[in-house]
Amino acid sequence: MNTATKPKHIGRQISRIRELKDMKQEALAQALGVSQQSVSTMENSETIEDAKLEEVAKALGVSVEAIKNFTEENMINYFNNFYDNSVSNGTNGMFNPSHCTFNPLDKVVELYERLVQAEKDKNEYLEKLMKGKQ
Repeated sequence: MNTATKPKHIGRQISRIRELKDMKQEALAQALGVSQQSVSTMENSETIEDAKLEEVAKALGVSVEAIKNFTEENMINYFNNFYDNSVSNGTNGMFNPSHCTFNPLDKVVELYERLVQAEKDKNEYLEKLMKGKQ
């Protein structure tokens, strides 16, 4: 049995990075100037030419090395660091807790009160229906 490691499936790695970035195949296709079917074919390919890989990396906003060395753990760390830096720096219009204009707990309480009221209304309606059948 051959114990040599199988080379990474570049297409699957591109697909997973695209999904983690919440990007559809159509959006990647548009960024690359190709059809959605071409992106699908590329994501099913084990290897991709270096020039094409550079285009894909640019469209996804990652480096070629990030695609080639992709692991779930590496990508999660990348996104965590990116968002942590964005929040601490207040850059790119990202969420900055120091500029929050409402109390999130107030919103939770408001939602809870509306749900309780909806349940009360439903109970009243059901009681009227039950009285009508008697």
